Amino acid sequence: MDIKKLQALVVDALEDVKGQDIVLFDTTGLTSLFDRICIASGTSNRQTRALAASVRDKVKEAGGDVIGVEGEDTGEWVLVDLGDMIVHIMQAPIRAYYRLEEIWGEKPVKLGAAKRKTSAEGKAAEALDAAPKKKAGHLAANKVAKEAEPVIEKKAPARKPGTVKAAAAAGAVAKKAAAKKAAPKVEVPEGKKVKVAAPKAAVASARAAKEAKAKEPAAPAKTVIKRIKKPAAEE
Repeated sequence: MDIKKLQALVVDALEDVKGQDIVLFDTTGLTSLFDRICIASGTSNRQTRALAASVRDKVKEAGGDVIGVEGEDTGEWVLVDLGDMIVHIMQAPIRAYYRLEEIWGEKPVKLGAAKRKTSAEGKAAEALDAAPKKKAGHLAANKVAKEAEPVIEKKAPARKPGTVKAAAAAGAVAKKAAAKKAAPKVEVPEGKKVKVAAPKAAVASARAAKEAKAKEPAAPAKTVIKRIKKPAAEE
């Protein structure tokens, strides 16, 4: 059986029994034992068994080979071997513990491609994908760039001289020109000089120094003594 048809059958069988968190990986570059691996979750032992039975029955009805089914006795982890594809149906705690996605998840397969069927639903989905998609007009990337148009400046019609409007316009222009002229400089008179009295502390200290000088005793007058030369004695 074609691998694309097989993976579509498996995904459909899991969805029929409400399988959760279905993922599909391409393992052709990792191992030569199988080409696809599918992992799905079930909420209870009964559901995991029902999921495995649904996969087995659908593949057999389509003429595919079912090599074996393991783990149905406990229902915690049920493995369905389809030859070219391995299906792991696990309960959520077991799946979180073993983390098979980290081992086989190098090349994930989109489930949209895996669900393609020959039914009317699959054909409608393919036709919808093939139809041209409408572009959102509000996005800048989808807008068509318009060519730049030349800008034509419109000149105001000239006013005829002598009319009332022309006179008013001339007056307005004259007012604007007069306003633009620099205003004459106005000389500001200098302020009068005001004498500031000396501080009280300076005046008091000067007065005290003057009084102390007046109280000092006057120095005695100097007397000048003149020497008189005696005449020389006669011989």
